[in-house]
Amino acid sequence: MNFLVFGQSGQVARELQHLGGEAVTSLSRAQVDLSDPDACAAVIATTDADAVINAAAYTAVDRAEEEEALALRINGEAPGAMARAAAARHLPFVHISTDYVFDGSGDQPFGVTDATGPLGAYGRTKLAGEKAVRAAGGAHAIFRTSWVVSSHGNNFVKTMLRLGTERDALNIVADQIGGPTPAADIARTCFAAARQLRDDLSKTGTYHISGGPAASWADFARAIFEGSGIDCTVNDIPSSAYPTPAKRPLNSRLDNSRTQEIFGLARPDWREGLNDILKDLGALAS
Repeated sequence: MNFLVFGQSGQVARELQHLGGEAVTSLSRAQVDLSDPDACAAVIATTDADAVINAAAYTAVDRAEEEEALALRINGEAPGAMARAAAARHLPFVHISTDYVFDGSGDQPFGVTDATGPLGAYGRTKLAGEKAVRAAGGAHAIFRTSWVVSSHGNNFVKTMLRLGTERDALNIVADQIGGPTPAADIARTCFAAARQLRDDLSKTGTYHISGGPAASWADFARAIFEGSGIDCTVNDIPSSAYPTPAKRPLNSRLDNSRTQEIFGLARPDWREGLNDILKDLGALAS
């Protein structure tokens, strides 16, 4: 089975290329402009791939507060155009969304049918993308995920490894709770979903894929330092002590049970994924 992937340099896109090899045709920003939905649809209209995966997005959460129109084209309108083009070709379409579609209230994992309520522009545009994909009417799987990490690009793991070697102590937010999710696990989930959708259209729907167990950013930082052997103290601070232009959800826990029930995919353990990432980066403590 061959896959057309939107995205080339992002964390999930890199893992899709690594795991899929020659079965993956990945499209860079230079090859197709995500801010041009018609261009996205045109590529799908002529592809010889068996499934389409959208691993591209506008992910600058804070900048989206000032560039919501651009974020909406990339995160909302483009996925809708992709999904319609895929539906016209009867191709399974897999789309990656985010925990930011929820308001972060409470302390229980959000289920796939729970009410959404984005706190900012990024979440609003990603929710618009979800709605557009569903409205297209084709076979699709939308995967909401959280706190994506890998050995590629810029992410929390790599930031902690850098800062941990520069400082004796770091102040890290401890009241945001979620599931760090290795990009490799998201990529495997996308492939599995596309394959299963091809054979069973009833699996169309919205799902969650996030790492377990639940942790705070401070907990995650401590695990990174422990795994890498870096001697750096983590001081817990509230989100209010680290203000950002866009408000972050305090509760990013996601219920993965439907993904396991429908696709047979267990919730990934981020601790195992973290070890793999540290090993890839040559930072795993001996």
